[in-house]
Amino acid sequence: MVINVLHPKKVTVPKTDFGGKLVKMYKTTPGVIFVFGFRIHFGGGKTTGFGMIYYSLDDVKKNEPKDRLARHGLYEKKKTSRKQ
Repeated sequence: MVINVLHPKKVTVPKTDFGGKLVKMYKTTPGVIFVFGFRIHFGGGKTTGFGMIYYSLDDVKKNEPKDRLARHGLYEKKKTSRKQ
């Protein structure tokens, strides 16, 4: 879904606030909501981004890319050395 946020008195709003509002609106848990790609419009006051809401954590792990899963702490990249 596309998320448009109006915030006339603030420069920007943290992503955690977007997630919190979506949790209340859709009555779900914060673990299944992913928001990303926010851009602030020139002059401030409006931000546009994307959001995904899944039914369960299994759906999240199956469909989300690994970089977004890592941001939420659901995936840990293995550390390997570059030398052979």
